Amino acid sequence: MAGLGDPPGGTPEGSPGGGEDEYRSVVFDESFVRAARLEEFSAQERMADHAHAVRRRTPLRRAGLSRQALILVVLVAVAVGTALYMGVRHPYQSPAAQRAAEPVRMTVVPLAPQGEVPGAADAAHLYEHSPAAEFQAAARGVPLPGHHRTAHFSDDQVMNALTTAKQYIVRSALDPDVLGGEEVRSVRVLLDPAQLEQFDRSFERPARNGRHAATGWLVRFDPARTELADAEIRVHGSMRFTETDASTLEVTADHTMVYPLRPAGDDRAETSLFTVRRELHFRFDRDDLRLRQTQLVASHVQAGPLSCADDPAGHLRPLLAGQTAGTGLPAGTDPYTEDNPKALCGTLAASAQPKV
Repeated sequence: MAGLGDPPGGTPEGSPGGGEDEYRSVVFDESFVRAARLEEFSAQERMADHAHAVRRRTPLRRAGLSRQALILVVLVAVAVGTALYMGVRHPYQSPAAQRAAEPVRMTVVPLAPQGEVPGAADAAHLYEHSPAAEFQAAARGVPLPGHHRTAHFSDDQVMNALTTAKQYIVRSALDPDVLGGEEVRSVRVLLDPAQLEQFDRSFERPARNGRHAATGWLVRFDPARTELADAEIRVHGSMRFTETDASTLEVTADHTMVYPLRPAGDDRAETSLFTVRRELHFRFDRDDLRLRQTQLVASHVQAGPLSCADDPAGHLRPLLAGQTAGTGLPAGTDPYTEDNPKALCGTLAASAQPKV
C-alpha cells in the first residue's frame, strides 16, 4: 500500500527520492520570477474578458535588476554632487581663512646724520664705543618672553605664536642673503597666504605709500653700494603677547639691530655702523597657529644713517664711513593728493653714533 504522501502508483522505480529529484536542479527563485517578461493572469483575472492568458510586464514592474541599477545611478549622482560641494567649500577652511587679510600698515623713516659718519678698521672697536656694546649677537638678541596659557589659547599655542614671530624677525633682519637683497622666499613662506599679493607687489613695484615698501617687510641693503663688513650683527629688544579675542593672539616685537657695513667690494675700506629700529605687530588666528605662519599687521622702521633724499622703499642705501647727509631733502609732500608718498625723515642723534 502506498504511503499517505506517495502517489497512487507508489514511488517511481529507479529514483530513491521519487520523481521530484529530476527537477531539483531547476529552481525558480523570486528574482527569476520577477525578471520574467510575461506574467500569467490570476484565476480571478482570467474570469474577466481577456483574449490572452498572459500579459507582458512593463519595464518598471518586471526587473529587480533595473531597480538596482536606478538606485546605483542615484548613489553615484549623490557621491559626485557631494565631491563637488566639498571641493567648492573645503571642510577645513575656516571663515578666517576665507576672509581677506588686513593690509599691512608700514612706515620707513630715514635718520640723517648731523655730520660725518664715524668709521674704524674693525667692527669690534665701533661696537665697544657705541650704545650697542652690551647688545647680544644675532638671534641671541631676540629672546622669547615668559609665556603661559590664556583664556582661549593653550601654552603650546602661545609658544607657537612667539616662535613664529621670532623666526620672522631673524629671517627678515639677520639672514645675510636677505640683507644682501638676494632672498625673500624664506620670509614669504611665514606669511598668511592672504598677504602674499601685497608682499609680492612690494618687491615688484616698491613704493613709499605706506603699503608697498619692501623695507617694511624686511631689512635689505642696496648690494651695488653696501655689504656686511663683519658677520656679527648686534641685537637688543623685547617681545610681548596678548589675546585680543577668543580666536586671535597678537605679538608685538620691538628690536634694535646694528649692522657693520662697508662699501661693496672694498675690503680695505673703513667699517661703519648702521642702526635699524623695528616695531612689528603680528596677528595669529587658529589656522595661522596650526600652520606656523603669521599676519604682519603693522611695521614701523627707523633707520640711519641715511640721506633724506634717497627713497628707502626698495632698498636701504646707508651713508658709510666719512660720508655726510648733504643738503638733500625728502621728496615733496602734496597734501591735496591722496596717493602722494609720505615723505618722512628724521635726524640721527649724535649719541646714537660710535664715539671714535
